[in-house]
Amino acid sequence: MYKTLLLAACLALPLAGHAAEEKKMTPQQEKMAACNKEAADKKLAGDERKKFMSSCLSAKGVSQTQQEKMATCNKDASAKNLKGDDRKAFMSKCLSAGG
Repeated sequence: MYKTLLLAACLALPLAGHAAEEKKMTPQQEKMAACNKEAADKKLAGDERKKFMSSCLSAKGVSQTQQEKMATCNKDASAKNLKGDDRKAFMSKCLSAGG
């Protein structure tokens, strides 16, 4: 009995880890969840909710994640062939800019 239970547990562990990886939300799904929560917090319904959700999910309403911002700033700094202190200054300014 215990051997069967132990075997089942050993087989289930790798599958549980894999399932957890699949449940990780994309940035768009995270944004959708955040917008839905905000709409619910504001008790929006009907056309008012649709309008809010459209605005919240629109491109101008989506800010970059820190990781995306870092990648964009690095790409821009490389394109400008910045090195040393010039690169540090550019990166600092780029990362602190609204995104």
